[in-house]
Amino acid sequence: MICPFCKDKDTSVIDSRATEDGTAIRRRRVSACCNQRFTTFERVQFREITIIKKNGRKSPFDRDKLTRSVMISLRKRPVDVDTIEKFVSKIYRNLEDLGQNEVLSTTIGKFVMDGLKEIDPVAYIRFASVYTNFKEVKDFEEFVDKLDVPKKK
Repeated sequence: MICPFCKDKDTSVIDSRATEDGTAIRRRRVSACCNQRFTTFERVQFREITIIKKNGRKSPFDRDKLTRSVMISLRKRPVDVDTIEKFVSKIYRNLEDLGQNEVLSTTIGKFVMDGLKEIDPVAYIRFASVYTNFKEVKDFEEFVDKLDVPKKK
């Protein structure tokens, strides 16, 4: 494994353990060159999943891209990193459970929307604003009015 700090190839594993949900191995590593520590994750990949975008283009599924998208929605929200990691793992398992090599991007969007609705309503609205392409303030109003969230007076 290459050290992300000094780019040296000589790194050692100092600790390994399964993640809480058991879907990955978390490894703590140290660089022999700069002595910096970093964490890597090892996951099982059953098949290559290809995402079919709304415009018909195809691209390989990118777990990191999904994680970044979810993190943007949850920015400055009271949700810990472990919850986010479990959420992304659950979405990935759902995709694997479909048993398909090609998945519509709208399917992933639905999985994310359903999960964020349970995790954090503000993140849910943030994600929805991009995912459903809100154009005007009234789009937000209509979306929020459909939510089953009590409004403050």
